[in-house]
Amino acid sequence: MNKTVNINLAGTSFHIDEDAFGKLSRYLDAIRRSLKGADGSEEIMQDIESRIGELFSEKIESSSQVINLKNLDEVIAVMGQPEDYEVDDEIFDDVPPSSKTYTKSRGSATHKQLFRDVDNKYISGVSSGLGHYIGVDAIWIRLLWILLIVAGFGSPIVVYILLWILVPPALTTSEKLRMTGEPVNISNIERKFKEGFDNVADRVKNVDYDKYGNRIKTGASGFFDSLSSLIVTLFRVFAKFIGILIIIVSLFTIIGLVVGFFTFGSIDFWGNNEIMEKIAMVDTTNVPIWLLSLLALFAIGIPFFALFVLGLKLLISNLKSMGSTMKILLIVVWALSIIGLTILGIKQATEQAYDGNYIEEQTLAVKTGDTLHISMRADKQFSYEVSRDNGLNIKYTADDKKVIYSNDIQLNIKSSKDSLGKIIFEKSAEGNNHLDAKKRAEAIEYNYSFENNSLILDGFFITETLNKYRDQQIEITIYVPEGTIVYSEESATSYYGFNSDLTELTDWDNDAHYFRILKNKFECLDCKEKEEAIENGDSLEIINSQQILDTIKTNKNQNWEEEVKDDFKNTTASTQKQSKTITVTVD
Repeated sequence: MNKTVNINLAGTSFHIDEDAFGKLSRYLDAIRRSLKGADGSEEIMQDIESRIGELFSEKIESSSQVINLKNLDEVIAVMGQPEDYEVDDEIFDDVPPSSKTYTKSRGSATHKQLFRDVDNKYISGVSSGLGHYIGVDAIWIRLLWILLIVAGFGSPIVVYILLWILVPPALTTSEKLRMTGEPVNISNIERKFKEGFDNVADRVKNVDYDKYGNRIKTGASGFFDSLSSLIVTLFRVFAKFIGILIIIVSLFTIIGLVVGFFTFGSIDFWGNNEIMEKIAMVDTTNVPIWLLSLLALFAIGIPFFALFVLGLKLLISNLKSMGSTMKILLIVVWALSIIGLTILGIKQATEQAYDGNYIEEQTLAVKTGDTLHISMRADKQFSYEVSRDNGLNIKYTADDKKVIYSNDIQLNIKSSKDSLGKIIFEKSAEGNNHLDAKKRAEAIEYNYSFENNSLILDGFFITETLNKYRDQQIEITIYVPEGTIVYSEESATSYYGFNSDLTELTDWDNDAHYFRILKNKFECLDCKEKEEAIENGDSLEIINSQQILDTIKTNKNQNWEEEVKDDFKNTTASTQKQSKTITVTVD
């Protein structure tokens, strides 16, 4: 079992096994000996170590991975052997560049990377960096910028500023070599450093020419360097702020998703409970809740985890990236989660894609001149009171049978030219096709009774749980002959639909009323009297409603309508008020 050693190359820590560490030490010592006595040897060694650190970073996938002999041999193959490069003091002699010869570099040319060439800049080095990258002289890039700006296009200035901010400068020898596409090995590092040394020497010899001949260039460069530093500083501050926001939002989202997963994902293990029953009535996929929660966690959580890592990178410049294996694994898991949720969503949607109706029609023995009493009843095994709502609930019958229970019933009353009345029940539901929806509608259980002109309707309906929640509802339409009196009890008021002709007449008090059903219009016989009695606090006028009822029950001849009007007039005379009817015309 080899020991591991922790080393630091160019500010980056690596774990390396003992054998590889020994070989690396001997390798660096050999290079250091070959550079011994040469000017700038320490700077060259720093660039070499920096390049070795970059190559190590490319070969490891996590910070805990250990560099072994194989990894080191691959790096040495790129950098070259020390004995192949001997630094001669003559390379620092002042000889023309064209007469210099260098030992052939090991390794092939690398792919060029885009940097700003700050050694050959007028403003920021963007143009010279682009020139290196695409292989043309920087002068042509600069001329192109000028032509585009003169032509009236403002976008080149914005593009230039963005490149200035986003493209890093080539500061180290390794970066300068990658900018030109040259192999970053010992020979080229040595040569590049020597070229930089020659440039410094030339500046010393020609200091007067630089001072006067390049004063404008130097002044411009200094101004733009200061402007560049300001812009870059502002951009970095803004990036840090954005990074903090991204981290906060993504972290809270991930925490919420995890809490939601453990909350809803554990519902399956609670056994029978109300939440599970309601979910089972809606869900058609039959997929466990924990699996559905897990898919949602991955589908939503992985993108926010990626944002969290991005926010960390904006705050921490030297944060190591996740390994390729981890990235691929996260992408695959996210894609599978999206596919799974899409399939389940399509299946759920198709179960409610079609509407189906089932219609039943029954005759009501109601004739012109009769009084029809309408009321809604409750079943005490479910509830003591009934009123309309749109919900579907789970209830248990007297024999503990589980059923779906609902009050979603809509009631309408209309006039008919027939001699007898009739009642139509239109049951509706949803399904994955028209036939399935129709069967679910037909499976709705609903009862009513009719005796002695009294129509008692169930204020609810039930259906078996195997039919599940599929927007089941019932619309009841009662047709009565023209001239029929309808007494609508208070229990039926909430069941009239929004398009019902009686809604406007009953909304103001939701109380029981008498209505005369005529052709295309309804007359409320006691609405006005009740309204005035409530406003004036006069208890005598409440009697009018009961007197109307008594008159209707006792008068069965052809002149019953005139007698009702006479009695109505006489009873209101004592309070010096004239009875009126409210008429609603049916469109």
